[in-house]
This record gives sequence, structure tokens and C-alpha cells, in this order.
Amino acid sequence: MSMTILAVDDEPVALDVLCRAIRETEPDCALFDFADPWKALGAVESGGVIPDVAFLDVEMFDLTGLELAKRLKDVCARVNIVFVTGYAEYMGEAFRIHASGYILKPVQPQAIRMELDDLRRPVKRADDGRLRVQCFGNFEVFLGERPLEFSRSKTKELFAYLVNRRGAACTVRELAAALWEDRPDSAALQSHLRQLVKDLTDTLAAVGASKVLCKQRGRMAVRPEAFSCDYYDFIQGDVQVVNAYMGEYMAQYSWAEFVVAYLDQR
Repeated sequence: MSMTILAVDDEPVALDVLCRAIRETEPDCALFDFADPWKALGAVESGGVIPDVAFLDVEMFDLTGLELAKRLKDVCARVNIVFVTGYAEYMGEAFRIHASGYILKPVQPQAIRMELDDLRRPVKRADDGRLRVQCFGNFEVFLGERPLEFSRSKTKELFAYLVNRRGAACTVRELAAALWEDRPDSAALQSHLRQLVKDLTDTLAAVGASKVLCKQRGRMAVRPEAFSCDYYDFIQGDVQVVNAYMGEYMAQYSWAEFVVAYLDQR
């Protein structure tokens, strides 16, 4: 998936320099450039352009880059704003509206590269091969658009509980208590859990996602950076995910009910 980039500067020469630097840095991007900030805003509001990153000149006639940035964020909450200007005094105002970055003119490709490599909201590549975990509503796991098949419902629940712990290590005893709340610990239960762990390990390995799990002597956890997850994005303040939350979290599991109150408070 190529990155979609919006470039806006009401000075044609400066806009050309900016666009050439962007194309040199990110040749596969979908670049939309505008000398008129109102036309740029209209393109985004109409849905014709959905930018991952917007490079905006600060001082523009009639509609400043700061005003344009606020309007773009109202329409497209995840857009990364990078201001481009010849004046450093705007830096404070830029970061008050949570801009991703700030570049001083004349724009150099190296500066563009630095900003794209350190975006406030990194662009998620569709082809990065990571699992996508859905916690809101029912718990589901996807590889691309295809649901991941679990041979046992308890294997899926085991993975759900580990995701719920957000990378914190869980002991075997803790996992058994969570998955079988009404059964006392026993050798048979421990044996059953070991079978589930193996089943989960094999299931993830079969789709090239072995790195999702981290196992150490009697403990296991997930690596949060190894997959995408709406729950994790919510905690990080992703506006679109927050707005999409409808009060349900891993609805098929009773132990997950306690998290709903936490999410409602957030």
C-alpha cells in the first residue's frame, strides 16, 4: 500500500520544491498537491483525498496552514500534519495542535525522510503481514481480511486473555484460573492447558506469526508490537478507534467484563 500525501503551499515555486523533495523521498506515494488551501480542504472533505500525511505551508493567504490543519483533523483524525515554513516562531502553535513535525524552508529530501520515518501516527501498511486483532465486540483475529481459524474455542480464549494482558507475562496457574474460573487447579487441568499452549503455538506458526508469542519458564505473554489491535490503539488515544468503541469488549468472555468499565472511563 502506497502512502497518500497531501502538499499545500500557495507559492507555486515553493510547492514545486516541496513536491520534488517528497517524490525523491517516497517515489511510490500517491501525491496530491494544491496551491489553493481551500481546494485542498474541499478534496479531503469530499473524500477524494484521504491523506496519511499533509505537508502544509504555515503562511498562506486567506486560510493559514494552522487553520487548515485544524479543519483537516476534524475530517480525517488520523492525518499526520507536518508544517513547512521559513519561520521558526510558529513551532509552538504547531505542536499545540499535535502536529507530527515541522520543516524549515528550503525543503530538503533528508528532512522529508526524517519526518516520514518518525510520524506521530505511523502509517499502517496493508502488506506488513501482521495479524489484526479485534477486541471490540466479539474477540476475533484476522490475517489480512481472512479470519484466523482456531481448532479449539479454548485456544482462542487463551490468546484473547494474553492479548487482554497487553504484554504482561502470565503464569500457568493464572491462565488456568482465568480460563476455568469454576474448576480447582489440578494436574489434569495443567495438562489440558499445556495442550492449548501447544495448539496456539502451532496455529500462529502456521500463518507465520510465531513472534506474537513470548514464552519463558512457566510464563507466557504476547508481544504487542507484533500485531495490530483496536484495544491497544484505543489506549493510545486513536480518535477513530475511540469513536468506534460501542461499549463491548471481548463480549464472549465473562472475565473481560471488568475491562468495559475501564474503557468507559477512558
